[in-house]
Amino acid sequence: MRSAPFLRNSGTFASSSVRPRTLAECDRFDPGNTEFTISLLDARYLAGDPALFKHLHDRVIPKLVTRESKHLIEGLAEVTRERHRKFGNTVFQLEPNLKETPGGLRDYNVACWLALISAMDKLHDWPDASSLRAPVRQQLESGLEFLMATRCFLHLRHGRDDNTLSWEAQDEAAVRKIGAHESSDLSAADWMRIYFSHARAVQRAATQLLEEIPEAWSSVYRQFQSWRSRLSTPDFSVVDGLIYLQTPSSLQDPEILLRLFHFMAHHGLKLSTTTESGIEQALPALASTPPRGAELWLYLQETLVQPHAANALRAMHSLHLLTLLLPELKTIDSLVVRDFYHRFTVDEHSILAIESLHRLTQSKSEWEQRYGEVLGELEDPQLLYLALLLHDTGKGIPGTNHVDGSLEIASRCLDRLDVDPSERATVLFLIGSHLEMSAALRRDIFNPETVAAFAEKVGTPERLKMLCLLTYADIKAVNPEALTPWKAENVWQLYISAANYLNRSADLRVHADLHDEKLARLRSLAPVTSNKFKAFLEGFPQRYLRVHSTEEVMRHLQMADDVVRAPIQLDLRRGRHWYELTLVTKDRPSLFATLAGVLAAWGMNIVKANAFSNQAGTVVDSVYFTDRFRTLELNLSEWERFKKSVTEVLLGEADLNRMLRDRQRNSKEQATKVKVETKIEFDDASSSTSTLVQVIAQDRPRLLHRIASCFSAQRCNIEIALIDTEGQMAIDTFYLTAAGAKLGAEQCRKLERALAEELKEQ
Repeated sequence: MRSAPFLRNSGTFASSSVRPRTLAECDRFDPGNTEFTISLLDARYLAGDPALFKHLHDRVIPKLVTRESKHLIEGLAEVTRERHRKFGNTVFQLEPNLKETPGGLRDYNVACWLALISAMDKLHDWPDASSLRAPVRQQLESGLEFLMATRCFLHLRHGRDDNTLSWEAQDEAAVRKIGAHESSDLSAADWMRIYFSHARAVQRAATQLLEEIPEAWSSVYRQFQSWRSRLSTPDFSVVDGLIYLQTPSSLQDPEILLRLFHFMAHHGLKLSTTTESGIEQALPALASTPPRGAELWLYLQETLVQPHAANALRAMHSLHLLTLLLPELKTIDSLVVRDFYHRFTVDEHSILAIESLHRLTQSKSEWEQRYGEVLGELEDPQLLYLALLLHDTGKGIPGTNHVDGSLEIASRCLDRLDVDPSERATVLFLIGSHLEMSAALRRDIFNPETVAAFAEKVGTPERLKMLCLLTYADIKAVNPEALTPWKAENVWQLYISAANYLNRSADLRVHADLHDEKLARLRSLAPVTSNKFKAFLEGFPQRYLRVHSTEEVMRHLQMADDVVRAPIQLDLRRGRHWYELTLVTKDRPSLFATLAGVLAAWGMNIVKANAFSNQAGTVVDSVYFTDRFRTLELNLSEWERFKKSVTEVLLGEADLNRMLRDRQRNSKEQATKVKVETKIEFDDASSSTSTLVQVIAQDRPRLLHRIASCFSAQRCNIEIALIDTEGQMAIDTFYLTAAGAKLGAEQCRKLERALAEELKEQ
């Protein structure tokens, strides 16, 4: 028996088995292992029987590919699209994986394989030369050279097969000019722009082939091709979902070019490669006399309101047309801002925000449909979309407040577009106020004074609608986990409350009626214990009834009744995103601080908290937390031990300090990627009964416990706690009283000094 040749493939796919394969097995397509057949396309001879390898290469592989080309392309396309979806279908990741993310090495291989399979299907043999068009081939080869140089650098730096382009690796790559030796001195942001230019070209080549080869279409995409082909106009023809020009030379007319992207945004189509090539050839002439003024704004606003505007904007951006028409966007082109909260570059974040609003019209989620209804009520939605496009442009100006910078840049853009003064004022208001709603959420949004202050800043119901939608879209575009259902509900609640304040209409009475109905519902559920019910509710702030459902209030009432039997009443539940621990007990010093401490000792991360007490001194604290080490998720028996531990600590039967020391010894110190400066702010005007203290600090274990312990040491009582975290930045707001009243000026100064000392770097 002749020895089999030793085959090596590109390594892009990992074979499901490392055992040797016979020729017969190589000639058989396995639908469950498309990767193996694809890997044969890169097989090359290393050792063994040359004749056997020649037979495999010249006869078996061409025959197999010709016979199974349709299935191979379908399988490759499905795997590629699924991989792209995991990364939000964008190359613009802040810390990309050089191999896996769109525009990475896998996409380079996909482009080459798709072109090769397509060519072999036609020739029934290996093609003599690359079947890729020369411009595409040049872009791919340039991208490969850069990506491979960077991959070698990463493997040497990490000492292993690690393709993550972390912030630290970006810094070093820029200093060493990896893949860019001819460049002058580079900052990390400059070097990443070079990376993104290559990644964008690689992704574009792979995506174009997926669109142009019918076998690569998804089943849903294929269903639309018949009716899409009937969308042709005197200017554009549509073939297989791709836009072609009826007259290629027509792109010399800027109006045709602008109509092209409006057509694309309206119908959700893609540009053919020949159309893209025509646009690239037309750009130099267009750059000498770019369209501007009211004519450009007319086409731009019509494009922005179309359902597929985001895809059109991405195509314009990829072809460098968007920054030609709106040079103000150059400052954020492929810009990486390191805050460990945003996942995408600034320009992609802005386009994602626009896309998230357009998707509301198709959402089946109940709370997203509510936002969609508000979007449908807008009189001038194009102003909102323009504000989103420009709202973060100031991040491209070093050393400035990005809101102020964005206002300055947007003002120049609005001048160039000759936007109507009233429309201009609206766009600038939205940009200047785009953080206001998020800031208001760090106050008690059920406090009428908070609502009134926010509503007065907004001014009109129409602006309120726009700001609500801008806030929704801005948060949602940060990263897939940023807009939790809780945060989306709070944005909505603040919007409704502010709308009631501004409208002074029947809506206010309806919401007041709902409040009365809730009380009536509670009374009907507790007829026998009506006296207990009244005593329990007496003294709670209105916020308590608004944040807790009828069922939750009744559960708290029962727990309060059981406090006589057992002084610590706990209820632990698991939600979709976090765990909820409810504590009902009699108030005592340092209660909230102790509760935060025992959760920290268990390695839990508190993401939200509500703390309430009634006139009788009964406390209802609800703490929402994530289980960093999956202790409760993986061990159901730990639930009871966890609750027992919390009870023992709260009763003083367990040593909390020892538990915290043990946790600290067993925990690895995580590297701080973003430095957060500690800020302590006092607000005595937002509440008539409490003093607000907002603490912004580096998020770290035990932070909430240390803050709350400091409050307790200063004899301050926490009336309400609003806990929020953005990346590595903790933003915690507390409503404090001392002896039942607001804090005095001297007490505020003492508390500020104590907090500053407590939160110093250790």
